[in-house]
Amino acid sequence: MISAIRSIHFVGICGTAMASTAAALKEKGLTITGSDQNVYPPMSTFLAERGIEVMNGYAERNLAHKPDLVIIGNAISRGNPEAEFALDHKLSFWSLPDLLREYFLRGRRCVVVAGTHGKTTTTALLTWVFEHNGLNPSYLIGGLPHNLGQGARFTSGEWVIIEGDEYDTAFFDKRSKFIHYLPEVAIINNVEFDHADIFPNLAAIQTTFRHFIRLVPRNGLLLGNGDDPNLAPLLDVNFCPVKRFGLGEHNAVRATNVRLGPTASEFEIPSARFHLNLIGEFNVRNALAVVAAAKHCGLSNKQIQSAFDTFKGIKRRLEVRGIAGGVTVIDDFAHHPTAIRETLRVLRLKYAREKIWAVFEPRSNTTRRNVFQRELAASFALADAVIVAQVARLELLQPEERLDPQQLMTDLQAAGKDAAYLPDADAIVAHLAGKAQGGDIVVVFSNGDFGGIHLKLLRQLGSR
Repeated sequence: MISAIRSIHFVGICGTAMASTAAALKEKGLTITGSDQNVYPPMSTFLAERGIEVMNGYAERNLAHKPDLVIIGNAISRGNPEAEFALDHKLSFWSLPDLLREYFLRGRRCVVVAGTHGKTTTTALLTWVFEHNGLNPSYLIGGLPHNLGQGARFTSGEWVIIEGDEYDTAFFDKRSKFIHYLPEVAIINNVEFDHADIFPNLAAIQTTFRHFIRLVPRNGLLLGNGDDPNLAPLLDVNFCPVKRFGLGEHNAVRATNVRLGPTASEFEIPSARFHLNLIGEFNVRNALAVVAAAKHCGLSNKQIQSAFDTFKGIKRRLEVRGIAGGVTVIDDFAHHPTAIRETLRVLRLKYAREKIWAVFEPRSNTTRRNVFQRELAASFALADAVIVAQVARLELLQPEERLDPQQLMTDLQAAGKDAAYLPDADAIVAHLAGKAQGGDIVVVFSNGDFGGIHLKLLRQLGSR
C-alpha cells in the first residue's frame, strides 16, 4: 500500500508534528497538501518555505483532488467537512501516529519516552545526547529544544527518539498515541491521573501504560521510575528486560550523592558523576533515565556528560522571557498540580529570598474540571502570591464538573496566600503592574498562549 501512495493531504497540518512530518514526506518526493483553521507563523512560514500548499479553513473542496491518503489530526472531530468527505468517499485515511509508524518507525530502532511528567525534557535531553555524539537521530519532541531549533526531524539514521503521549490518537482511534510507536527501548518517568476528558481515573491511565509496556520486545528494554508507586505494579513483567531507575536503594540504576543547586544539579552512579545544567530533583530523575537509556544504546559516560554540558533547555520550560522594571518574567508549560508544585520547588532553589508570583491559567481539559480542586490549591504552597485566570471554556462543562474558582480562592487565602481570581491576561497585567516590585519573580503557568501575557506584562512593567 505504501508504495502506491503518491499524494497525501493533512487535515490540521499546522501542528508542529503534522507540519514536520509533511515536510519530511515532501522531501521524499510525495505530493503534499494540507488544511487548517489556524494558518499563521511560524508553521505557515515553515510550510511555505518547503513548497507545501496550505488551505485556510476546512472545506470539502480541499479534498476534491482525491489524494491517495488523508492524515486526520488529533484535534479533528466528526462534523469536520474534510473528515466527513473522506468517510463519504471511502478515501484511505490514517492518524498521524499511523503514518509515523509505517513511514518512519518500522524497521528503525525506536526509543519512546512516556510518562505523565518530564516527557519533553527527557526526550530532548536524550535526543541531544545522540545528536551531540554524531548519531544523527530522527526525533519527535512535544516542545522546542534550544539546541535543535525544531521539534521534529526525520533522518536516515538508525535511531528514532520520540515523545510518547498517552492522549488518544484520533476520533476513530481512542488508543493512546504511544501504542503506535514500536518501542525497542521504553522509558516511563511516572504515572499520574491526567487527561480527565478521556480517562475516568488513575486505573484507566495505568491500563493504557500496561498496553504500552506489552509492546517492548524481548530484545529491548523497559526503563521505569522505580520510586513511583503508581508505576511500580506495572513493572513486574517477565516478557522483556526491566530496569528501575531512581533515588531509592532498590533501583538498578540509582542516583546517589545528589546535589541540588540554584543553577545546576549533580548526581552519581557507580561508574561516574554527572553534572546537569538543569535544576531540581525531577530533572535529576529525567537525566538518570537518559543516562540509563544512552548507556544501553552504546554511549559512554564521557559522551553523555559532554552532551549534558552543552544542553540549553527547552522553550516554555522555566524559560525567562525577560526582565522589566526589575521584575523577572518566566514562562512554564506546567498545567498539572504535580508539575506546578515541582516547578515552584525548583524556583525556590534558584530564588530563595525573592517574592514569587504564580500566575495560572486553568486551560487544560483536566484543570478546567474539579478533579484536582484541593490538589491545585496545595500545589502553590511555595508561591508568595497566586493569580488565577478565568477558567477556560467553563460553559462547556456541566456545573458539577467545573473547577470552583471561589473555593480555590478560599483555600489559597486560608493558606495565607495573597490570591486573586481575574478574568483575563489584561486584567492580570494591570494587577501585577500595580503590585509587583523590583526583584520579584513572576512565573506564568499555561499550556497555551494565555493572551500574549508575557510580552504584555514586560511592556507594562517596563513603562512604569
